[in-house]
Amino acid sequence: MTTQHRLVQSLLGKGALPAEWQDAVASVDRALFIPEVIVGGDFAEDPEEWLRIVYTDGPVVTQVNDGKPTADDAFRLPTSSSSMPSVMLEMLALLDVRDGHRVLEIGTGTGYHAAWLSHRLGESNVTSVELDETVLSLADENLKRAGFRPTTVLGNGRDGHHQGAPYHRIVCTCGMRDVPQAWLEQCPNGRVVTPWGSSFFSGSFATLDVVDGKAQGTFSGSPAFMWDRTHRGGAGRVADLYHQEQGVKGTTDIPPQNVIQDDPAFFIGLAVTDAWFRWCDADDNSGEATLWFFADDGTSWATVEYVPDAETYEVEQYGPRTLWDDVREVFLRWHDLGKPERSRFGLSVDGNGQRVWMDDPHRPVDQPGRL
Repeated sequence: MTTQHRLVQSLLGKGALPAEWQDAVASVDRALFIPEVIVGGDFAEDPEEWLRIVYTDGPVVTQVNDGKPTADDAFRLPTSSSSMPSVMLEMLALLDVRDGHRVLEIGTGTGYHAAWLSHRLGESNVTSVELDETVLSLADENLKRAGFRPTTVLGNGRDGHHQGAPYHRIVCTCGMRDVPQAWLEQCPNGRVVTPWGSSFFSGSFATLDVVDGKAQGTFSGSPAFMWDRTHRGGAGRVADLYHQEQGVKGTTDIPPQNVIQDDPAFFIGLAVTDAWFRWCDADDNSGEATLWFFADDGTSWATVEYVPDAETYEVEQYGPRTLWDDVREVFLRWHDLGKPERSRFGLSVDGNGQRVWMDDPHRPVDQPGRL
């Protein structure tokens, strides 16, 4: 039968399990934090498949559409999960916790991550905030069943938890568009690690060192976390969002796949913050594809049609925004800058807000003339 030992061995085989976290991962059974019915598995119907999913190094979706009733044919947005263990460990490595550290976790989820922290640091040093009352109630049950009782708080994670401050570390398990000032006030000298980005590109960890309430750091990784529920972007199926509207047609000589590679997509996402994309391969084995762009508010869309070996690609844009033109403009700016890699950018946060910079904190990217 599949067991926690299999997960541990898988993580060790990948080189994804740091020595300082091995005891916690081996001692805390992931199955205690996963409900019997999950996306893709049902313990009552197929216990072996359920166990395989639980003990695989992959995310397990435990809630869709905020737990609201959902028709079988409706779009199902994942809204709570047990994150991929290797990605959790990557985040914890960035967090660099030490014995005696007090940690604030934003987003309790199933409680599995809080259990690891409690095992490593002691439950009295762990506080976790969760916005969803049902999710938090289940997490509390899971934690108690596993033998842990960290402080859990029902509330908006953007506000942190002032009563338990100061903290040495803050770790966030949902995607953030910005780093709230409350976090810096409650962790004035320490470290913050959070998934960070925009609707266009959210696949970065921001690792920020905080000194006297001012934070500065860099981007790394390729996390895929659910959004902070208070600042979500757009999502959905193409068939639900496109209603046969007639857009303005044109062409481009930029291969559409070029704008969605990680480095240019990161840069584009700094300016095009409220639109998202989806690449859809043709189902006829032709190698053709459509790159869709949608505005978060649903009022605008654009397509670029990819055809192998083509020199130009058909473009169609609909709505008050010309989304492809927006993306193209920023992509060309990235190209003119020498196609900088994401590793050259950093983030600074203080009482005046957040600023992304390239190479030097004094070269903010929101001031084009200074790059």
